Amino acid sequence: MARVNVRCWQETYRGLMPDAVLDDPGFLAARERFWTAALTDERYRENRVAVAERDGALVGIAMSGPPLDAGAAWARQLYVLYVYAADHGTGAGPALLEAVVDPEESVALWVADPNPRAQAFYRKHGFVADGTAQVEGGVREIRMVRGTQHSR
Repeated sequence: MARVNVRCWQETYRGLMPDAVLDDPGFLAARERFWTAALTDERYRENRVAVAERDGALVGIAMSGPPLDAGAAWARQLYVLYVYAADHGTGAGPALLEAVVDPEESVALWVADPNPRAQAFYRKHGFVADGTAQVEGGVREIRMVRGTQHSR
């Protein structure tokens, strides 16, 4: 899962994030620590995690969980959804989304901006930008929501 995470960041965020971050020799180990905690730590017990496989190898990962913002207008937050670029268009992304977020749940996510392919994917699956933006790790992100007052 950490390898998928790192490669997808390198494929997706090259030019949006500094190369020093994407090519950091410790990046994989840091993601391994993140995923170990996400899968084993009691704090994350309400998270849902899914993987996509092709020919026995992981090609995508996803994770949702309760929103970090106590006053959030949505029930879940999509924290991770990455699929290798070579596997875009294979159905892995929609399957991962469906695996970690129920269709009737209200949900929010942050997506890099610009990232037209990902934003179009989320729009196709009912998400709308709610006008909120932030800069996280030097990357501008916009919030997209589905099933809340903002997305009706």
